[in-house]
Amino acid sequence: MNDPLLLALRRGLRRVAQSEKAKPMQAYMKSNMPYLGVPTPEANRVFNSVFAPLEFADSKSWRRAILSLWRHARFREERYGAIALARQRRFAAYQTIDALPMYEEMIVTGAWWDFVDTIAAHGIGSLLRTDRPRMRRAMLQWSRSPDIWKRRTSILCQLTFKKDTDLKLLYACIEPSMDSTEFFLRKAIGWALRQYAWTNPDEVRRYVQENVTRLSPLSRREALKNI
Repeated sequence: MNDPLLLALRRGLRRVAQSEKAKPMQAYMKSNMPYLGVPTPEANRVFNSVFAPLEFADSKSWRRAILSLWRHARFREERYGAIALARQRRFAAYQTIDALPMYEEMIVTGAWWDFVDTIAAHGIGSLLRTDRPRMRRAMLQWSRSPDIWKRRTSILCQLTFKKDTDLKLLYACIEPSMDSTEFFLRKAIGWALRQYAWTNPDEVRRYVQENVTRLSPLSRREALKNI
């Protein structure tokens, strides 16, 4: 793949890679995709440097660039770069419902928490802020998806919302997974509730008590951790 952006990103990452870290990073993440061995602070500096000159004619060009990085990445840090490009503040105007299929592809094909959680909180969360009616319908559909990562996303997409959290949506997205034995769904439920507890601890305590027989011990423990 001769994508100039991908090649520039790969060169930048290779320059700061610490090869001795690559295998431990891959083992920690249980990843089939190899790492170059670039710690997060160094990777972020590379992303900012490589992406600084970029301009896009329109949102379609922006999405095309992100998906090219994502689809042709050989190393996990390159996919982190695709996510970082999606999060660049100067392209915030492109965070519209049209970006949902892009994020959906990244979530389904990434299928692991390091990718999915960032996309859920910052990518899908941004879309929900800009188009609540349509994104609300999409998240309700995702909450019942056979794909656990789409379910996890629907639960976590309001992590940064604080007082703007749509509780009805949060609880509706939790409901289909409340009885699940899947660790990543149980953890997501607890995490989402714990985040909202910073804003309204009494409501989270009430909700946990009301659903004490259905919520897993992990979800309950996580939800009440900071109360």
